[in-house]
Amino acid sequence: MASLRELAKRPEYIAPGHRACSGCIPIVAFHHVMRSINPEDGVVVGTATGCMEVVTTIYPYTSWRVPWIHNAFENVAATISGVEAAYQSFKRQGKIDPNKKIKFIAFGGDGGTYDIGLQALSGAMERGHDMLYVCYDNEAYMNTGIQRSSATPFSADTKTAPVGKVRPGKTQYPKPLTEIMAAHGIPYAAQAVVSHWKDLNRKVEKALSIEGPTFINILAPCPPGWRFKEDMGVELSRLAVETCFWPLYEVENGVYKLNYKPRQKLPVTEFMKHQGRFRHLFREENKHLLEAAQKWVDDRWEHLLRMVEATKPKEQAA
Repeated sequence: MASLRELAKRPEYIAPGHRACSGCIPIVAFHHVMRSINPEDGVVVGTATGCMEVVTTIYPYTSWRVPWIHNAFENVAATISGVEAAYQSFKRQGKIDPNKKIKFIAFGGDGGTYDIGLQALSGAMERGHDMLYVCYDNEAYMNTGIQRSSATPFSADTKTAPVGKVRPGKTQYPKPLTEIMAAHGIPYAAQAVVSHWKDLNRKVEKALSIEGPTFINILAPCPPGWRFKEDMGVELSRLAVETCFWPLYEVENGVYKLNYKPRQKLPVTEFMKHQGRFRHLFREENKHLLEAAQKWVDDRWEHLLRMVEATKPKEQAA
């Protein structure tokens, strides 16, 4: 893994002057991912329609200093898998130096990954393309007005699952996308956050070193969508980990590994209380919703611990 000093010397592949919101964590996640690329390697990036595509490439300007492709909301995985397939064809034809390493990275938000891009993503993973897919999960369709997605937490207030007399926000729980990707039998899948940047950097480096399809899901707090103070993004990332709302783990060749276990697991309210989208949950009449949210976190955490134990190599289990 590259040291902090080495990372600081690497080229910035995303130029300043983009239009991301103040306190935007998705753009920080992008910087971490791009800094984790070996500067000796080439890279081609695709970004699905979404917040990060809009803020980095408002015509006629771009913040990208590498070959970059924008496509429709739902098919960035298909686009980058096609570029990777063309690269492999050119190598076989002798049109590209086979010793020149080129990495292929697709970025998509949760709307373009959990929902309308899932078919393209599943297909790319199943076909075995040598590519890394990174989901920046800000837990709603933030680019188009904060509509709920299948990544949106239970009881969160969004424009299409609003808090009112009929419903207390979203009534469903988030889709376990990282596990769904691991279930494809791909070599590597992981969850990460920017607050634990060493872990994020290591996971990106590992994913890019593996031949075949890899996937990293990064929780990416969004100030306007989550309604928190702009300087709280990194702290919310940390609290998501300390409460086990967003555990840090990786799945390598089917083996689950926990990367961080809190010394003292905090209640999920420590993560939720700083966010306006959960403000209604702290009313006395909604106490049962907070209890349901905590139970979901506890159940998912226990499930993860069981998966770690169940997939542990025999020599370690002994």
